[in-house]
Amino acid sequence: MNLKGKKALIMGLANERSIAWGIAKALHSAGAELGFTYIDIVEKRVRPLAEELGAKLILKCDVSSDEQVKAMGEAVASEWGELPILIHSLAYAEREDLDRPFVQTSRKGFHTALDVSAYSLVAVCQALFEPLCKAKGSVICMSYYGAEKVVLNYNVMGVAKAALEASTRYLAADLGAHGVRVNSISAGPIRTLAASGVKDFRSMLDTVAAKSPLKRNVSIEDVGNTALFLASDASRGITGENIYVDAGYNVMGL
Repeated sequence: MNLKGKKALIMGLANERSIAWGIAKALHSAGAELGFTYIDIVEKRVRPLAEELGAKLILKCDVSSDEQVKAMGEAVASEWGELPILIHSLAYAEREDLDRPFVQTSRKGFHTALDVSAYSLVAVCQALFEPLCKAKGSVICMSYYGAEKVVLNYNVMGVAKAALEASTRYLAADLGAHGVRVNSISAGPIRTLAASGVKDFRSMLDTVAAKSPLKRNVSIEDVGNTALFLASDASRGITGENIYVDAGYNVMGL
């Protein structure tokens, strides 16, 4: 798949084990020009990785700040003019709300998880509306099976991912008339910085490896290749979908 001449903004890179890094490498290998966003706490890790892939557009953007989201959108519009590919690989929940049962989720923790993990997709699409529409762009976000089934210890993040998947469908309906496609990827468990906040994460990996049809876990490269497909014209008839990249685990019953 050839993305030469296309630009892609990647939000959510934390380090070289991030799903966003697997996607960035796949898009870069296909010829896309990349831009990245960061928050202060990860800037020192993000900049060298972004520069390794030749990125010149590296923007600060805390998606919980309307001002920073707006500034990011204006910078993209000014520098690039149009945005063919947007990767939203963002999620966050307070550790204490992941550690305790869902019924004990705090109001503040619920708000934070939904704001950063789900509403941020809506906010970013608002801010990048014109660049996305000019390019008839492809928006891709990251979900997980805990959005539709109870996954022990995933707790409030499962609810946030359910909101993200629903938002994907509603955004697909709103933006489709402008030629913009919006899809989510439901990746299997991968040992990332974000996953480290989920208690007993090792058992999730072991369960997928034992029970999935492919009898293995997936990698950031597996997810990256699927994102490449969704970013390319090869998927131009697909929108509003949730694509599983989980070695088939989601099809299994008892």
